[in-house]
Amino acid sequence: MNNLDEFIDNLQAEIFDDAKRAFGERGFQRWRNPKFNGRMEDPDGYGKVTGECGDTMEIFLKFEKNRVSNASYSTNGCASSAVSGSFASELTLGKDPDGLADITAEDVLNAIGRLPEGDQHCARLAARTVQKALTHYMSHLVKKPNR
Repeated sequence: MNNLDEFIDNLQAEIFDDAKRAFGERGFQRWRNPKFNGRMEDPDGYGKVTGECGDTMEIFLKFEKNRVSNASYSTNGCASSAVSGSFASELTLGKDPDGLADITAEDVLNAIGRLPEGDQHCARLAARTVQKALTHYMSHLVKKPNR
């Protein structure tokens, strides 16, 4: 192994250690293996919110029998935004509108395990984006009551 390979291996290990300290084990695993990431075509519920940090998050919800059957997120933000969007999307699965209305930033943080103190606004961004997607769904439901 040459010096460059050793340097890269050590740097990668340091980055992973820092990420584990920042996110906890669940958050670290989700950061390494993202779930629910990507745009969804023709969602029933859609929310887009830009947070105070400048990160923008989108949440996409698909409903069957008035429950979330599929969810995804997209963000242009940092790792904490991506992890928060992923867990927020997961939290929506199987929920009806009342259950979605109850999703808070604290729920997102609890699902992740932890976020750095300076990044906890990302969990708030994710929860607000879920609420915006719910509002979008409900507004269309009123227009099309046969859903």
